[in-house]
Amino acid sequence: MLEQPMVDVSRLIDERRINGFNIKLVLFSFLLVLLDGYDITAAAFAAPFLVKEWGITSMATLGPVFSASLVGVLAGSPIFGYVGDRFGRKVAIVGSCLMFGIFTLACTKAGAVTDLIYLRLLAGIGIGGLLPNITALNGEFAPRRIRATMIIVMFTGITFGGALPGLVSATLVPQYGWQVLFLIGGAIPTAVAILAIFLLPESLKFLVLNNRRREAIVRIVRALDPALRIGPETRFVVQGEPAFSGFTPKLLFAGRLAYLTPLLWVMFICCQMTFYFTNSWLPTVLATAQVPTSHAAIATSIFQFGGTVGGLALARPLDKYGFTPVAMLFALSLPIVGSLGFLTGIEPLLMTAVFFAGFCLLGLQLGLNAASALIYPTAFRANGSGWAFAAGRVGSVSGPVLGGILIAMKLPLYEIFLLLLIPLGVGTVASVVIARLFGTGFQDDVPVAPGTKTPALPAHDAIGGKA
Repeated sequence: MLEQPMVDVSRLIDERRINGFNIKLVLFSFLLVLLDGYDITAAAFAAPFLVKEWGITSMATLGPVFSASLVGVLAGSPIFGYVGDRFGRKVAIVGSCLMFGIFTLACTKAGAVTDLIYLRLLAGIGIGGLLPNITALNGEFAPRRIRATMIIVMFTGITFGGALPGLVSATLVPQYGWQVLFLIGGAIPTAVAILAIFLLPESLKFLVLNNRRREAIVRIVRALDPALRIGPETRFVVQGEPAFSGFTPKLLFAGRLAYLTPLLWVMFICCQMTFYFTNSWLPTVLATAQVPTSHAAIATSIFQFGGTVGGLALARPLDKYGFTPVAMLFALSLPIVGSLGFLTGIEPLLMTAVFFAGFCLLGLQLGLNAASALIYPTAFRANGSGWAFAAGRVGSVSGPVLGGILIAMKLPLYEIFLLLLIPLGVGTVASVVIARLFGTGFQDDVPVAPGTKTPALPAHDAIGGKA
């Protein structure tokens, strides 16, 4: 076979079949995201034990503990998004995983609510940095035809991770104390971060666009296609993608992104407000409604499992039809979430509704996570995802706090869940608008405004030299 004078890495990735390289990447990313999901949920399951051990008289006191890590995520997503676009996805992933592992481990030594608030805040910065970069990395190695599917499959790790604290709470906490929740959530991510240094590849598109380490580019290209002949003069390019000397937030609003970005942010905010309210307070709310504690913990696991099914069900339609399936799932969530407060006395129906609430809410979140990697170009994909995740944290931070306030007001459960229909309704409207404006909405091209043929940003790029 003749030596290739030029390799377009976008075409290489899009036209080949999935091989062992992709499978290993998705599995390792799944593990990282699983640990992220575990850490976000762990505090909610530690809460009932903290109330008893620390003599807490009002559950609203723990609202800031739930929100502290989410405030950290709000800061960590754009910070590590910048790190990922500037220094590489791998650097940002390893650094963020180490950060949330170490500070979660430190939570085992907390002796008061204030201690937990600060430690969860710092851990949240690391948690926030992982998601946009792992999303960008997987999106940049997945063929276009199944890109959303592969990202969502990777992201289902967060639902499995979110279900694990319930099992730990039921089996290990009675014997070892609430600290074991944070011990597991800190020690394992720290170890996996060290493994990632050796096992995780850097984004091929990032390396080419930023003119980085030719030997790494050659190694990855050969892993993707061992039959490809690469010589010392072979050049590597990313056709049809813009490149920039630096990132500024205004790039998130260039061309068609002037419409896509604000609408995406609104959907993130509305979905995460509802999801984190439900995820954080579901065990406590059900316990106050005389649902047995063990059953309340199972309900949260069912909620997470429903989300896994919902995300997988959304994956292929998302690849084919863009935002339209997202709009349909938003609309479906309205009657399902609204019914939760009316079913606490009918446990089989309640568990069924909890499953479908997870199907909608977490399924939506997985779909929006994938969308954030599909609408932004490689040059600022981690930043685009990071800012979208950060915008969503406005909802995720306010959700648990709002829940604490409503519970402290002793409102009937049905009123509490009916109030959640307000953000879900706004998200439904935003998703319908974005589906009507853009159809699929997912193109790896230069951002262009609706009805415009002229690229809003310049395209670029090549790398060459001796092997």
